[in-house]
Amino acid sequence: MNRPYIIINAAMSVDGKISLVGGKRIKISDEEDFKRVHKLRNSVDAILVGINTVLMDDPKLTVKKKLVRNPKNPTRIILDSKLRIPQDAKVLHQRGKTIIATTENSPNREINAEIIRCGKARVDLHCLLRKLWEKGIRSILVEGGSEVITSFLREKLIDEISVFVGSIIIGGNAPSLVGGEGAREEDEVIKLKMISCEKIGSGILLKYSIEDSENDD
Repeated sequence: MNRPYIIINAAMSVDGKISLVGGKRIKISDEEDFKRVHKLRNSVDAILVGINTVLMDDPKLTVKKKLVRNPKNPTRIILDSKLRIPQDAKVLHQRGKTIIATTENSPNREINAEIIRCGKARVDLHCLLRKLWEKGIRSILVEGGSEVITSFLREKLIDEISVFVGSIIIGGNAPSLVGGEGAREEDEVIKLKMISCEKIGSGILLKYSIEDSENDD
């Protein structure tokens, strides 16, 4: 099955946390990494996040003109199984296109976005990626949160991972980059292949490819 090329991009603390305890947002990337992220956004066809990220952070998911020359606005995709997105969410009122990926069982609502329905209880990612491919979307940047990243990894739908490791430690039960039940046996771990490791600003950028990706290009 043809599908878009999937890149995970995230920032985490040295101990693997992506936010404070309770999910409260914390600035992990510095200005130099922000520039990298916006250049990366500008290079893909779409940016994808989950509904929890929208409800917690209310991001615009756009490319900042001050960070990128000749910015474009990639399609914004929100995974929202129960169609909970607020009418005033910033992603619904930016230049460019927004797609809400929801389920067949979610309520019918008038929303300022295109709606794609895949799956019954949860969004069927394989179905969604097939439909996005048919719409001409060839690359997607997945920016979180933890539950969304975990879902893509569990379904083996990732081609590349970029993680900025900031020079902070959060600790405790704060959300990690990848959640879920985790591997109980050695053959359940997800094997990575390092592409590069470089110092950026106050942290380190790690890039990996996935050895068992199911992209059939």
